[in-house]
Amino acid sequence: MINTWDQLDSQQPRASTMLKNSLIKNRVAHAYLFEGERGTGKKDTSILLAKSLFCLNRQDGYYPCEECSNCKKINHKNHSDVHVIEPDGLSIKKEQIRLLHEEFQKKAVESSQKVYIITHAHKMTASAANSLLKFLEEPHAGTTIILLTDQIHRMLPTILSRCQTISFMPLNPSELSKQLIEAGVPASKASLIAGLTNSVEEGLSLNEDEWFAQAQKIVVKLFEATKNPVDAIMVIQESWLPHFKEREQTELGLMLLLNIYRDLLYIQLDKPEEIVYKDMEERLRQLAIQHSQKRLAYQMHQILESKRKISANINPQLLMEQLVLNLQEGFTLV
Repeated sequence: MINTWDQLDSQQPRASTMLKNSLIKNRVAHAYLFEGERGTGKKDTSILLAKSLFCLNRQDGYYPCEECSNCKKINHKNHSDVHVIEPDGLSIKKEQIRLLHEEFQKKAVESSQKVYIITHAHKMTASAANSLLKFLEEPHAGTTIILLTDQIHRMLPTILSRCQTISFMPLNPSELSKQLIEAGVPASKASLIAGLTNSVEEGLSLNEDEWFAQAQKIVVKLFEATKNPVDAIMVIQESWLPHFKEREQTELGLMLLLNIYRDLLYIQLDKPEEIVYKDMEERLRQLAIQHSQKRLAYQMHQILESKRKISANINPQLLMEQLVLNLQEGFTLV
């Protein structure tokens, strides 16, 4: 979570420098595109930028005081000149952008400027995106629009060309793990969770999630059964498929499985600090002796291929059964 410029400096130094320079030099762009993976702080940064723009007692040219009426209203999500637009269902529709255009025409209520934040901007329908172009081509004075996306490849080139793009880098897993531990997550789980998400908030949610706790047990059970295809297929039918019902859940399960094989490789490479299954380390060290690096590379590749295929709507049962056969085949490699 990013609440201050110091935190942004630490987590996203390049983005922080660019935005601070814009504020100090009074050259804030009329349109920004914040792009990067989920959990990298894009929305938090857009709120921080809004506070810096509206703060009545800004310090050092960019630091919001957090005490003035504008800062407090933005923190409580009730500032009348800061608008956040979320998808309506699966997409951002033309009607939402039309209402946004009406807002553009109105004068700011509590200041001389306005800020509009559009989350999941890649979910704009084609008509909504084309409608937004009008504002981007003819920006209103004192108005800043911030688009947020984790899928920049789905954005219209015409929109990209009219925004200043700021990229948010994936968080360092060790830094995220540290933050999770500070927030109360057991050290034995923090490293594992940090390898699955870029968000402290999402990591804390996973730590409390009973489904996730059960998912870890099933993945370990499947891993231990992979030497025998019959046993592995039984685990898939009796435990995996009833638990991992959605595509996103299957992808998460495959990432958990991939991390076990990564840990085996890290043990062979003498990189114990990279191990994420801390509570299995002793058992994994025994198993690492039985695996060659060639075999591990093959098995990891098979899991990654399965993760790619699950996005193509391949039958999950067939996918997983083929995967365990491929993983078992990996045991023949030396």
